[in-house]
Amino acid sequence: MPQVRNPILPGFNADPSVLRVGDDYYIATSTFEWYPGVQIYHSRDLANWDLAIRPLNRKSQLDMRGDPDSCGIWAPCLTHDGEKFWLVYTDVKRKDGAFKDAHNYIVSAPAIEGPWSDPFYINSSGFDPSLFHDDDGKKWFVNMLWDQRRRPLLFAGIALQEFDPKAGKLVGPVKNIYQGTDLSLVEGPHMYKRNGWYYLLTAEGGTGYEHACTLARSRNIWGPYETHPQQYILTSKDHPHAALQRAGHGDIVDTPDGRTYLVHLTGRPTTQFRRCVLGRETAIQEAYWGDDDWLYVKNGPVPSLFVDLPGARDDDKYWAEQRYTFESGLHKDFQWLRTPETDRIFNTDGGKLTLIGREAVGSWFEQALVARRQTHFSYDAETVIDFSPTDERQFAGLTAYYCRFNFFYLAVTAHSDGQRELLIMTSEATWPLGTLGFPLREPFPIPNEGKVRLALTIRGKNLQFYYALEGEELKKIGPVLDASIVSDECGGHQLHGSFTGAFVGVAASDTNGTAAKASFDYFVYKPVQHESDRYEI
Repeated sequence: MPQVRNPILPGFNADPSVLRVGDDYYIATSTFEWYPGVQIYHSRDLANWDLAIRPLNRKSQLDMRGDPDSCGIWAPCLTHDGEKFWLVYTDVKRKDGAFKDAHNYIVSAPAIEGPWSDPFYINSSGFDPSLFHDDDGKKWFVNMLWDQRRRPLLFAGIALQEFDPKAGKLVGPVKNIYQGTDLSLVEGPHMYKRNGWYYLLTAEGGTGYEHACTLARSRNIWGPYETHPQQYILTSKDHPHAALQRAGHGDIVDTPDGRTYLVHLTGRPTTQFRRCVLGRETAIQEAYWGDDDWLYVKNGPVPSLFVDLPGARDDDKYWAEQRYTFESGLHKDFQWLRTPETDRIFNTDGGKLTLIGREAVGSWFEQALVARRQTHFSYDAETVIDFSPTDERQFAGLTAYYCRFNFFYLAVTAHSDGQRELLIMTSEATWPLGTLGFPLREPFPIPNEGKVRLALTIRGKNLQFYYALEGEELKKIGPVLDASIVSDECGGHQLHGSFTGAFVGVAASDTNGTAAKASFDYFVYKPVQHESDRYEI
Protein backbone atom coordinates (compact mmCIF):
# COMPACT_ATOMS: atom_id res chain seq x y z
CA MET A 1 0.00 0.00 0.00
CA PRO A 2 1.22 3.56 -0.67
CA GLN A 3 2.39 5.70 2.21
CA VAL A 4 0.50 8.94 2.75
CA ARG A 5 1.71 11.89 4.81
CA ASN A 6 -0.58 13.13 7.56
CA PRO A 7 -2.80 15.04 7.93
CA ILE A 8 -5.36 13.76 5.45
CA LEU A 9 -7.53 16.88 5.98
CA PRO A 10 -5.10 19.81 6.37
CA GLY A 11 -6.15 23.07 7.94
CA PHE A 12 -8.99 23.58 10.40
CA ASN A 13 -10.78 20.19 10.40
CA ALA A 14 -11.25 19.20 14.02
CA ASP A 15 -13.05 16.39 15.88
CA PRO A 16 -13.38 13.90 13.00
CA SER A 17 -16.19 11.37 12.91
CA VAL A 18 -15.60 8.68 10.27
CA LEU A 19 -18.00 6.31 8.54
CA ARG A 20 -17.97 3.78 5.72
CA VAL A 21 -21.09 2.90 3.70
CA GLY A 22 -20.23 0.30 1.08
CA ASP A 23 -17.12 1.53 -0.71
CA ASP A 24 -17.65 5.15 0.32
CA TYR A 25 -15.95 6.77 3.29
CA TYR A 26 -17.16 9.94 4.99
CA ILE A 27 -15.62 12.22 7.61
CA ALA A 28 -17.59 14.88 9.44
CA THR A 29 -15.70 17.67 11.21
CA SER A 30 -16.54 20.59 13.50
CA THR A 31 -17.14 24.04 12.06
CA PHE A 32 -17.74 26.07 15.25
CA GLU A 33 -18.92 29.62 14.37
CA TRP A 34 -18.41 29.20 10.61
CA TYR A 35 -21.52 28.77 8.46
CA PRO A 36 -22.92 26.47 7.06
CA GLY A 37 -22.43 23.95 9.85
CA VAL A 38 -20.48 20.65 9.74
CA GLN A 39 -18.13 19.70 6.94
CA ILE A 40 -18.72 16.22 5.47
CA TYR A 41 -15.95 14.90 3.25
CA HIS A 42 -16.09 11.92 0.89
CA SER A 43 -13.37 9.48 -0.18
CA ARG A 44 -13.06 6.11 -1.87
CA ASP A 45 -9.52 5.35 -0.67
CA LEU A 46 -8.99 7.18 2.68
CA ALA A 47 -6.23 9.27 1.05
CA ASN A 48 -8.07 11.68 -1.27
CA TRP A 49 -10.97 13.62 0.20
CA ASP A 50 -13.43 16.07 -1.30
CA LEU A 51 -15.94 18.26 0.53
CA ALA A 52 -19.33 16.68 -0.18
CA ILE A 53 -21.70 18.94 1.76
CA ARG A 54 -22.22 21.22 4.73
CA PRO A 55 -25.65 19.95 5.76
CA LEU A 56 -26.66 22.55 8.38
CA ASN A 57 -27.41 25.28 5.88
CA ARG A 58 -30.72 26.90 6.83
CA LYS A 59 -32.13 28.83 9.76
CA SER A 60 -34.42 26.03 10.95
CA GLN A 61 -31.31 23.88 11.50
CA LEU A 62 -28.78 26.42 12.72
CA ASP A 63 -28.58 30.08 13.72
CA MET A 64 -25.37 31.02 15.53
CA ARG A 65 -25.78 34.79 15.78
CA GLY A 66 -24.50 35.66 19.24
CA ASP A 67 -22.36 32.54 19.62
CA PRO A 68 -18.92 33.60 20.90
CA ASP A 69 -15.72 32.72 19.06
CA SER A 70 -15.01 28.96 19.09
CA CYS A 71 -18.59 28.21 20.11
CA GLY A 72 -21.22 26.99 17.66
CA ILE A 73 -20.91 23.51 16.15
CA TRP A 74 -18.80 21.13 18.24
CA ALA A 75 -17.87 17.52 17.50
CA PRO A 76 -20.47 16.15 15.07
CA CYS A 77 -21.07 12.41 14.85
CA LEU A 78 -22.05 10.89 11.49
CA THR A 79 -23.51 7.37 11.39
CA HIS A 80 -25.62 5.15 9.14
CA ASP A 81 -28.11 2.55 10.35
CA GLY A 82 -28.52 0.65 7.06
CA GLU A 83 -31.34 2.90 5.89
CA LYS A 84 -30.29 6.50 6.33
CA PHE A 85 -27.61 8.84 7.64
CA TRP A 86 -27.79 10.34 11.11
CA LEU A 87 -25.89 13.45 12.18
CA VAL A 88 -25.60 14.46 15.82
CA TYR A 89 -24.17 17.84 16.78
CA THR A 90 -23.89 20.44 19.51
CA ASP A 91 -24.57 24.18 19.18
CA VAL A 92 -22.59 25.79 22.01
CA LYS A 93 -23.88 29.18 23.12
CA ARG A 94 -21.41 29.76 25.97
CA LYS A 95 -18.10 28.10 26.78
CA ASP A 96 -16.20 30.42 29.16
CA GLY A 97 -16.75 30.50 32.88
CA ALA A 98 -18.38 27.92 35.12
CA PHE A 99 -21.17 26.92 32.74
CA LYS A 100 -21.47 25.43 29.28
CA ASP A 101 -24.70 26.19 27.45
CA ALA A 102 -24.52 23.39 24.91
CA HIS A 103 -27.62 22.20 23.03
CA ASN A 104 -27.59 18.82 21.28
CA TYR A 105 -29.55 17.97 18.13
CA ILE A 106 -30.05 15.18 15.59
CA VAL A 107 -30.79 15.46 11.86
CA SER A 108 -31.08 12.68 9.29
CA ALA A 109 -31.06 12.19 5.51
CA PRO A 110 -31.64 9.34 3.01
CA ALA A 111 -28.41 10.25 1.17
CA ILE A 112 -25.30 12.22 2.10
CA GLU A 113 -26.39 14.98 -0.31
CA GLY A 114 -29.67 15.26 1.56
CA PRO A 115 -32.26 16.42 1.95
CA TRP A 116 -31.30 16.82 5.60
CA SER A 117 -34.19 17.07 8.02
CA ASP A 118 -34.98 19.76 10.51
CA PRO A 119 -33.42 18.87 13.86
CA PHE A 120 -34.73 16.98 16.85
CA TYR A 121 -33.68 18.78 20.01
CA ILE A 122 -32.20 16.15 22.35
CA ASN A 123 -30.68 17.60 25.52
CA SER A 124 -28.24 20.16 26.97
CA SER A 125 -26.48 18.21 29.72
CA GLY A 126 -23.11 18.32 28.00
CA PHE A 127 -21.49 18.29 24.58
CA ASP A 128 -19.80 15.95 22.06
CA PRO A 129 -22.83 13.67 21.56
CA SER A 130 -22.88 10.59 19.35
CA LEU A 131 -25.39 7.97 18.27
CA PHE A 132 -24.79 4.22 18.39
CA HIS A 133 -26.98 1.76 16.45
CA ASP A 134 -27.01 -1.58 18.27
CA ASP A 135 -27.51 -4.86 16.43
CA ASP A 136 -30.89 -5.37 18.13
CA GLY A 137 -32.28 -2.23 16.48
CA LYS A 138 -32.00 0.06 19.48
CA LYS A 139 -30.29 3.43 19.21
CA TRP A 140 -28.22 4.83 22.04
CA PHE A 141 -27.21 8.42 22.67
CA VAL A 142 -24.00 9.24 24.53
CA ASN A 143 -22.58 12.62 25.50
CA MET A 144 -20.15 13.98 28.05
CA LEU A 145 -21.70 15.45 31.20
CA TRP A 146 -20.88 18.89 32.60
CA ASP A 147 -20.88 19.48 36.37
CA GLN A 148 -20.26 23.13 37.25
CA ARG A 149 -19.80 22.10 40.91
CA ARG A 150 -16.76 19.96 40.10
CA ARG A 151 -18.12 17.30 42.45
CA PRO A 152 -15.74 15.66 41.91
CA LEU A 153 -15.17 16.39 38.19
CA LEU A 154 -16.04 19.27 35.87
CA PHE A 155 -16.12 16.81 32.96
CA ALA A 156 -18.25 14.44 34.96
CA GLY A 157 -18.32 11.42 32.65
CA ILE A 158 -20.15 9.89 29.71
CA ALA A 159 -23.95 9.66 29.86
CA LEU A 160 -25.89 6.88 28.10
CA GLN A 161 -29.60 6.91 27.26
CA GLU A 162 -31.80 5.28 24.63
CA PHE A 163 -32.98 7.38 21.67
CA ASP A 164 -36.43 6.74 20.20
CA PRO A 165 -36.24 7.75 16.50
CA LYS A 166 -40.01 7.75 16.03
CA ALA A 167 -40.65 10.01 18.99
CA GLY A 168 -37.49 12.02 18.30
CA LYS A 169 -36.43 12.06 21.94
CA LEU A 170 -34.50 10.26 24.64
CA VAL A 171 -36.40 7.62 26.61
CA GLY A 172 -35.77 5.44 29.63
CA PRO A 173 -33.08 5.75 32.28
CA VAL A 174 -29.87 7.74 31.91
CA LYS A 175 -26.59 6.61 33.46
CA ASN A 176 -23.07 7.95 33.78
CA ILE A 177 -21.22 4.91 32.41
CA TYR A 178 -17.58 6.06 32.34
CA GLN A 179 -15.60 8.76 34.13
CA GLY A 180 -12.32 8.37 32.27
CA THR A 181 -8.79 8.13 33.70
CA ASP A 182 -6.62 10.36 35.84
CA LEU A 183 -5.85 12.42 32.72
CA SER A 184 -9.43 13.75 33.14
CA LEU A 185 -11.55 15.98 30.86
CA VAL A 186 -13.29 12.95 29.33
CA GLU A 187 -15.29 13.88 26.21
CA GLY A 188 -15.83 12.97 22.54
CA PRO A 189 -17.42 9.53 23.07
CA HIS A 190 -17.97 7.04 20.25
CA MET A 191 -19.45 3.59 20.85
CA TYR A 192 -18.89 0.33 18.91
CA LYS A 193 -19.72 -3.36 19.26
CA ARG A 194 -17.38 -6.25 18.36
CA ASN A 195 -17.21 -9.89 19.43
CA GLY A 196 -19.78 -9.32 22.16
CA TRP A 197 -17.92 -6.33 23.62
CA TYR A 198 -19.20 -2.77 23.78
CA TYR A 199 -16.30 -0.38 23.20
CA LEU A 200 -16.24 3.27 24.24
CA LEU A 201 -13.62 5.49 22.62
CA THR A 202 -13.21 8.86 24.33
CA ALA A 203 -10.94 11.90 24.26
CA GLU A 204 -9.13 13.06 27.39
CA GLY A 205 -6.63 15.65 28.53
CA GLY A 206 -8.23 18.63 26.82
CA THR A 207 -7.62 19.56 23.22
CA GLY A 208 -4.11 20.93 23.80
CA TYR A 209 -0.79 19.17 24.13
CA GLU A 210 -2.03 16.65 26.74
CA HIS A 211 -4.72 15.30 24.40
CA ALA A 212 -5.29 11.54 24.07
CA CYS A 213 -7.62 8.80 22.85
CA THR A 214 -8.74 6.46 25.63
CA LEU A 215 -10.51 3.13 24.99
CA ALA A 216 -12.74 1.21 27.41
CA ARG A 217 -15.01 -1.82 27.07
CA SER A 218 -17.78 -3.80 28.74
CA ARG A 219 -19.87 -6.90 28.06
CA ASN A 220 -22.94 -4.85 29.01
CA ILE A 221 -23.79 -1.54 27.39
CA TRP A 222 -24.55 -0.11 30.84
CA GLY A 223 -21.11 -1.11 32.14
CA PRO A 224 -19.01 -1.41 34.14
CA TYR A 225 -16.34 -0.35 31.62
CA GLU A 226 -12.71 -1.36 32.00
CA THR A 227 -9.98 0.85 30.55
CA HIS A 228 -7.50 -0.35 27.92
CA PRO A 229 -4.29 -1.82 29.43
CA GLN A 230 -2.33 0.97 27.73
CA GLN A 231 -4.94 3.51 28.86
CA TYR A 232 -4.23 5.82 25.91
CA ILE A 233 -4.19 4.11 22.54
CA LEU A 234 -3.10 7.37 20.88
CA THR A 235 -1.33 10.41 22.32
CA SER A 236 1.62 12.73 21.74
CA LYS A 237 1.60 14.10 25.26
CA ASP A 238 4.86 12.47 26.34
CA HIS A 239 6.64 13.08 23.03
CA PRO A 240 6.98 16.84 22.45
CA HIS A 241 9.16 16.37 19.37
CA ALA A 242 6.72 14.15 17.48
CA ALA A 243 5.64 15.69 14.16
CA LEU A 244 1.95 15.31 15.04
CA GLN A 245 1.04 16.95 18.34
CA ARG A 246 -2.25 17.33 20.27
CA ALA A 247 -3.37 13.88 19.03
CA GLY A 248 -6.75 12.79 20.33
CA HIS A 249 -10.52 12.84 19.74
CA GLY A 250 -10.69 9.86 17.39
CA ASP A 251 -13.09 7.53 15.63
CA ILE A 252 -12.69 4.06 14.09
CA VAL A 253 -13.46 2.72 10.62
CA ASP A 254 -12.94 -0.67 8.94
CA THR A 255 -12.10 -1.16 5.26
CA PRO A 256 -13.99 -3.72 3.13
CA ASP A 257 -11.02 -6.09 3.36
CA GLY A 258 -10.94 -5.96 7.16
CA ARG A 259 -8.23 -3.40 7.97
CA THR A 260 -8.92 -0.94 10.77
CA TYR A 261 -8.04 2.75 10.89
CA LEU A 262 -8.32 5.43 13.55
CA VAL A 263 -8.94 9.04 12.45
CA HIS A 264 -8.08 11.71 14.98
CA LEU A 265 -7.44 15.39 15.39
CA THR A 266 -3.89 16.67 15.50
CA GLY A 267 -1.91 19.90 15.40
CA ARG A 268 1.37 20.84 13.73
CA PRO A 269 2.93 23.62 15.83
CA THR A 270 5.34 26.13 14.35
CA THR A 271 7.88 28.59 15.81
CA GLN A 272 9.47 28.31 19.25
CA PHE A 273 6.08 29.27 20.72
CA ARG A 274 4.45 26.07 19.35
CA ARG A 275 1.60 27.80 17.56
CA CYS A 276 -0.83 25.81 15.41
CA VAL A 277 -1.77 28.29 12.68
CA LEU A 278 -3.58 25.59 10.71
CA GLY A 279 -5.66 24.75 13.75
CA ARG A 280 -6.63 21.22 14.63
CA GLU A 281 -6.42 18.99 11.56
CA THR A 282 -7.57 15.45 10.77
CA ALA A 283 -4.98 12.66 10.64
CA ILE A 284 -5.29 8.89 10.29
CA GLN A 285 -3.50 5.91 11.83
CA GLU A 286 -3.47 2.23 10.98
CA ALA A 287 -4.71 0.08 13.87
CA TYR A 288 -5.23 -3.61 14.60
CA TRP A 289 -7.18 -5.84 16.96
CA GLY A 290 -5.03 -7.92 19.27
CA ASP A 291 -5.72 -11.47 20.43
CA ASP A 292 -7.00 -9.93 23.65
CA ASP A 293 -9.80 -8.13 21.73
CA TRP A 294 -8.24 -4.74 22.39
CA LEU A 295 -7.50 -2.21 19.64
CA TYR A 296 -3.90 -1.03 19.21
CA VAL A 297 -2.47 1.71 16.99
CA LYS A 298 0.34 0.49 14.74
CA ASN A 299 3.63 1.90 16.05
CA GLY A 300 1.57 3.71 18.67
CA PRO A 301 0.56 5.26 20.89
CA VAL A 302 2.54 8.11 19.28
CA PRO A 303 0.90 9.01 15.93
CA SER A 304 2.84 8.33 12.72
CA LEU A 305 3.48 11.06 10.17
CA PHE A 306 3.37 8.52 7.32
CA VAL A 307 0.68 5.84 7.13
CA ASP A 308 -0.09 3.01 4.68
CA LEU A 309 -3.47 3.66 3.06
CA PRO A 310 -5.45 1.92 0.30
CA GLY A 311 -4.82 4.81 -2.10
CA ALA A 312 -2.05 7.26 -2.99
CA ARG A 313 -2.77 10.94 -2.46
CA ASP A 314 -2.84 13.34 -5.40
CA ASP A 315 -0.43 15.98 -4.10
CA ASP A 316 -0.74 18.02 -7.31
CA LYS A 317 -4.27 18.94 -6.23
CA TYR A 318 -3.03 20.00 -2.80
CA TRP A 319 -0.43 22.37 -4.31
CA ALA A 320 -2.59 23.77 -7.12
CA GLU A 321 -3.32 27.49 -7.23
CA GLN A 322 -6.99 28.26 -6.64
CA ARG A 323 -8.44 31.19 -8.58
CA TYR A 324 -12.02 31.86 -7.52
CA THR A 325 -14.50 33.84 -9.58
CA PHE A 326 -18.14 34.35 -8.71
CA GLU A 327 -20.14 33.94 -11.92
CA SER A 328 -21.54 30.65 -10.57
CA GLY A 329 -21.96 31.78 -7.00
CA LEU A 330 -19.74 31.28 -3.99
CA HIS A 331 -17.29 28.35 -4.22
CA LYS A 332 -17.69 25.62 -1.61
CA ASP A 333 -14.25 26.37 -0.14
CA PHE A 334 -15.66 29.56 1.39
CA GLN A 335 -17.65 30.06 4.57
CA TRP A 336 -18.97 33.01 6.51
CA LEU A 337 -19.71 33.68 10.15
CA ARG A 338 -22.77 32.63 12.18
CA THR A 339 -25.75 33.88 10.20
CA PRO A 340 -28.17 31.87 8.03
CA GLU A 341 -29.46 35.11 6.46
CA THR A 342 -26.79 35.46 3.79
CA ASP A 343 -28.70 38.03 1.73
CA ARG A 344 -27.94 40.54 4.47
CA ILE A 345 -24.16 40.15 4.21
CA PHE A 346 -23.24 39.09 0.65
CA ASN A 347 -24.37 38.23 -2.87
CA THR A 348 -22.73 37.23 -6.15
CA ASP A 349 -24.94 39.21 -8.49
CA GLY A 350 -23.24 40.25 -11.72
CA GLY A 351 -20.39 37.77 -11.24
CA LYS A 352 -18.84 39.77 -8.39
CA LEU A 353 -18.70 38.99 -4.69
CA THR A 354 -20.46 41.93 -3.07
CA LEU A 355 -20.23 42.30 0.69
CA ILE A 356 -22.80 44.41 2.51
CA GLY A 357 -21.16 46.28 5.36
CA ARG A 358 -22.74 45.43 8.69
CA GLU A 359 -21.14 45.24 12.12
CA ALA A 360 -17.44 45.59 12.90
CA VAL A 361 -14.87 42.90 12.24
CA GLY A 362 -15.01 40.44 15.13
CA SER A 363 -18.74 40.88 15.79
CA TRP A 364 -20.46 37.80 17.20
CA PHE A 365 -23.74 38.70 15.49
CA GLU A 366 -23.64 40.00 11.94
CA GLN A 367 -20.40 40.77 10.16
CA ALA A 368 -19.77 40.47 6.44
CA LEU A 369 -16.69 38.27 6.22
CA VAL A 370 -16.26 35.52 3.60
CA ALA A 371 -13.12 33.41 3.81
CA ARG A 372 -11.51 30.04 3.17
CA ARG A 373 -9.26 27.92 5.36
CA GLN A 374 -5.51 28.37 5.37
CA THR A 375 -4.34 24.86 4.46
CA HIS A 376 -0.63 25.55 3.85
CA PHE A 377 2.03 27.09 6.06
CA SER A 378 3.04 29.47 3.25
CA TYR A 379 0.78 30.98 0.58
CA ASP A 380 -0.14 34.07 -1.43
CA ALA A 381 -3.62 35.62 -1.50
CA GLU A 382 -4.93 38.38 -3.75
CA THR A 383 -8.15 40.19 -4.63
CA VAL A 384 -9.39 43.38 -6.32
CA ILE A 385 -11.84 45.60 -4.46
CA ASP A 386 -14.21 48.28 -5.70
CA PHE A 387 -15.27 50.36 -2.70
CA SER A 388 -16.11 54.03 -2.10
CA PRO A 389 -16.21 54.68 1.65
CA THR A 390 -17.29 58.07 2.95
CA ASP A 391 -15.65 58.02 6.39
CA GLU A 392 -13.63 55.98 8.87
CA ARG A 393 -16.60 53.81 9.93
CA GLN A 394 -16.76 52.21 6.50
CA PHE A 395 -13.93 49.81 5.70
CA ALA A 396 -13.45 46.71 3.57
CA GLY A 397 -10.58 44.63 2.31
CA LEU A 398 -8.38 41.57 2.75
CA THR A 399 -7.92 39.75 6.06
CA ALA A 400 -6.00 36.89 7.63
CA TYR A 401 -8.48 36.00 10.36
CA TYR A 402 -8.90 33.71 13.35
CA CYS A 403 -11.31 35.56 15.64
CA ARG A 404 -11.90 39.00 17.15
CA PHE A 405 -8.76 38.59 19.26
CA ASN A 406 -6.33 37.70 16.48
CA PHE A 407 -6.44 38.96 12.90
CA PHE A 408 -4.61 41.12 10.35
CA TYR A 409 -6.65 43.34 8.03
CA LEU A 410 -5.65 45.55 5.08
CA ALA A 411 -8.66 47.78 4.44
CA VAL A 412 -9.80 50.49 2.08
CA THR A 413 -11.45 53.18 4.18
CA ALA A 414 -11.71 56.98 4.33
CA HIS A 415 -10.82 59.80 6.66
CA SER A 416 -13.59 61.89 8.22
CA ASP A 417 -13.23 64.40 5.35
CA GLY A 418 -14.01 61.68 2.78
CA GLN A 419 -10.42 61.22 1.55
CA ARG A 420 -9.98 57.53 0.73
CA GLU A 421 -7.01 55.75 2.32
CA LEU A 422 -5.50 52.37 3.11
CA LEU A 423 -5.42 51.22 6.71
CA ILE A 424 -3.87 48.16 8.37
CA MET A 425 -5.63 46.96 11.51
CA THR A 426 -4.27 44.22 13.73
CA SER A 427 -5.54 42.33 16.75
CA GLU A 428 -2.55 40.40 18.06
CA ALA A 429 -3.47 38.03 20.89
CA THR A 430 -5.63 40.75 22.49
CA TRP A 431 -7.93 38.62 24.64
CA PRO A 432 -9.88 39.71 26.63
CA LEU A 433 -9.96 43.36 25.49
CA GLY A 434 -9.84 42.96 21.70
CA THR A 435 -7.78 46.12 21.23
CA LEU A 436 -6.61 47.25 17.77
CA GLY A 437 -3.13 48.02 16.49
CA PHE A 438 -2.37 50.31 13.54
CA PRO A 439 1.04 49.47 12.05
CA LEU A 440 1.02 52.33 9.50
CA ARG A 441 2.58 55.30 11.28
CA GLU A 442 1.09 57.90 8.94
CA PRO A 443 -2.18 58.13 6.96
CA PHE A 444 -1.91 56.41 3.58
CA PRO A 445 -4.20 58.34 1.18
CA ILE A 446 -5.20 56.90 -2.20
CA PRO A 447 -7.35 58.36 -5.02
CA ASN A 448 -11.06 58.47 -4.30
CA GLU A 449 -11.87 56.68 -7.56
CA GLY A 450 -10.75 53.35 -8.96
CA LYS A 451 -10.35 49.74 -7.92
CA VAL A 452 -7.53 48.64 -5.61
CA ARG A 453 -5.63 45.39 -5.77
CA LEU A 454 -4.90 43.93 -2.33
CA ALA A 455 -2.57 41.01 -1.58
CA LEU A 456 -0.73 39.28 1.20
CA THR A 457 2.06 36.75 1.40
CA ILE A 458 2.73 34.39 4.26
CA ARG A 459 6.08 32.63 4.47
CA GLY A 460 6.07 30.64 7.67
CA LYS A 461 5.60 33.19 10.44
CA ASN A 462 6.09 36.27 8.23
CA LEU A 463 3.10 38.12 6.76
CA GLN A 464 3.47 41.01 4.33
CA PHE A 465 0.63 43.05 2.86
CA TYR A 466 0.72 44.56 -0.67
CA TYR A 467 -1.44 46.95 -2.68
CA ALA A 468 -1.64 48.31 -6.23
CA LEU A 469 -3.71 51.04 -7.82
CA GLU A 470 -5.18 50.44 -11.27
CA GLY A 471 -2.46 49.97 -13.90
CA GLU A 472 0.30 49.62 -11.31
CA GLU A 473 2.38 46.75 -9.90
CA LEU A 474 2.02 45.47 -6.35
CA LYS A 475 3.96 47.37 -3.68
CA LYS A 476 4.62 46.46 -0.06
CA ILE A 477 2.60 48.28 2.56
CA GLY A 478 3.31 48.18 6.26
CA PRO A 479 5.84 46.13 8.21
CA VAL A 480 6.33 42.37 8.27
CA LEU A 481 3.78 40.98 10.72
CA ASP A 482 3.80 37.81 12.83
CA ALA A 483 1.46 35.39 11.03
CA SER A 484 1.81 32.83 13.84
CA ILE A 485 -0.51 35.06 15.89
CA VAL A 486 -3.42 33.73 13.78
CA SER A 487 -3.41 30.44 15.69
CA ASP A 488 -5.19 28.40 18.36
CA GLU A 489 -2.64 29.42 20.96
CA CYS A 490 -3.35 33.16 20.49
CA GLY A 491 -7.13 33.01 20.28
CA GLY A 492 -9.83 33.49 22.90
CA HIS A 493 -7.59 32.39 25.73
CA GLN A 494 -4.44 30.40 26.12
CA LEU A 495 -5.52 26.98 27.39
CA HIS A 496 -8.09 24.66 25.79
CA GLY A 497 -10.10 27.65 24.63
CA SER A 498 -9.58 28.34 20.92
CA PHE A 499 -10.70 25.65 18.53
CA THR A 500 -10.75 26.80 14.91
CA GLY A 501 -7.86 27.82 12.64
CA ALA A 502 -6.54 30.50 10.30
CA PHE A 503 -8.71 31.76 7.44
CA VAL A 504 -7.97 34.20 4.65
CA GLY A 505 -10.66 36.17 2.87
CA VAL A 506 -12.49 39.43 2.42
CA ALA A 507 -14.55 41.55 4.80
CA ALA A 508 -16.62 44.72 4.93
CA SER A 509 -18.03 46.80 7.77
CA ASP A 510 -20.23 49.86 7.97
CA THR A 511 -20.71 50.86 11.57
CA ASN A 512 -22.69 53.92 10.42
CA GLY A 513 -25.50 51.44 9.78
CA THR A 514 -25.93 52.44 6.12
CA ALA A 515 -24.92 49.07 4.62
CA ALA A 516 -22.19 50.34 2.30
CA LYS A 517 -21.27 47.75 -0.33
CA ALA A 518 -17.83 46.54 -1.39
CA SER A 519 -17.39 44.39 -4.51
CA PHE A 520 -14.56 41.93 -5.20
CA ASP A 521 -13.69 40.76 -8.72
CA TYR A 522 -11.93 37.51 -7.79
CA PHE A 523 -9.93 35.81 -5.06
CA VAL A 524 -6.66 33.91 -5.48
CA TYR A 525 -5.15 31.43 -3.02
CA LYS A 526 -1.74 30.17 -4.14
CA PRO A 527 0.11 27.58 -2.01
CA VAL A 528 3.87 28.09 -1.79
CA GLN A 529 6.53 25.54 -0.89
CA HIS A 530 8.93 27.29 1.46
CA GLU A 531 12.06 26.06 3.18
CA SER A 532 10.71 26.97 6.61
CA ASP A 533 7.78 24.57 6.31
CA ARG A 534 9.30 21.32 7.50
CA TYR A 535 5.97 19.45 7.51
CA GLU A 536 5.22 19.99 3.83
CA ILE A 537 8.48 19.38 1.95
